Amino acid sequence: MRGRTFRAALAAAAVALVVAGCGSSPKNSGTGPIDVVFPILHGPYGEDGTVQGLFELADLPYVGAGVLASALAMDKAMAKVVFAAAGLPQVPFLVVHERDWRADPARVAAEVAERFSFPVFVKPSRLGSSIGINKVKIPDDLGGALDEAFAHDAKALVEQGVEARELECGVLGNDRPETSVVGEVVPGNEFYDFEAKYLDESLQLLIPAPVPDQVAARVRELAARAFGALECEGFARVDFFYLQASGEVLLNEVNTIPGFTPKSMFPLLWSASGLAYPELVARLVELAVQRHAAKKG
Repeated sequence: MRGRTFRAALAAAAVALVVAGCGSSPKNSGTGPIDVVFPILHGPYGEDGTVQGLFELADLPYVGAGVLASALAMDKAMAKVVFAAAGLPQVPFLVVHERDWRADPARVAAEVAERFSFPVFVKPSRLGSSIGINKVKIPDDLGGALDEAFAHDAKALVEQGVEARELECGVLGNDRPETSVVGEVVPGNEFYDFEAKYLDESLQLLIPAPVPDQVAARVRELAARAFGALECEGFARVDFFYLQASGEVLLNEVNTIPGFTPKSMFPLLWSASGLAYPELVARLVELAVQRHAAKKG
């Protein structure tokens, strides 16, 4: 297969993959021309650049970040390298590979103890939804936390624990991204883990976040800079730590496919910014079509 036939087959495969990811079975019922794909897929193969590469091969317009930005944002360790190069403030971190931990756990534990004060957070580098993340309060618990992280990924992050509030900001656009009002996540659990995100009914989303104007402005500035540093397009939710005692704002991570139910933070942030859910969807589709039309080659 060549040319249009090859791309048509790829387009059909891409749509079948997206539909299958949504829990339905694709049917050969004469699907019409595809105007745009809206991938609301989380985790590996959904937001790590893999399916985005398929859309590129099929020459399909799609919502959200491209291959490079998706891959970088999904790999938290690589994203931190990019953020550091861009001069964006972050918590201190250490990348730990499973091979190094298995070969000499005492050396790795000593390096963690030298670099950080406890508690620290341990998480898989390339996963989402706070799966496999643990707050480690004493050195003796580091090994178990790393083992859990390595059950999901061969690369883990150790991050300095901080006493902070969790702020989030939505970004929307391609070449000229706009930022939403700032929201705050108040988890019922000790930290914002998987259970707090998806199962804890005591979780609160405060929109707008009750923070000083200068803090909200700083969050919006850093959100736009992080979005640009990864070369994101379409949309993203950027998460921060706000150290209230010092007034410092630290970048946590960029989510290139944020939760998108009507009750999710990203749509709520934009609703509070004057862009209702239907208009937000329409805007994202428009951005995807514009980007596709502007592609060279």
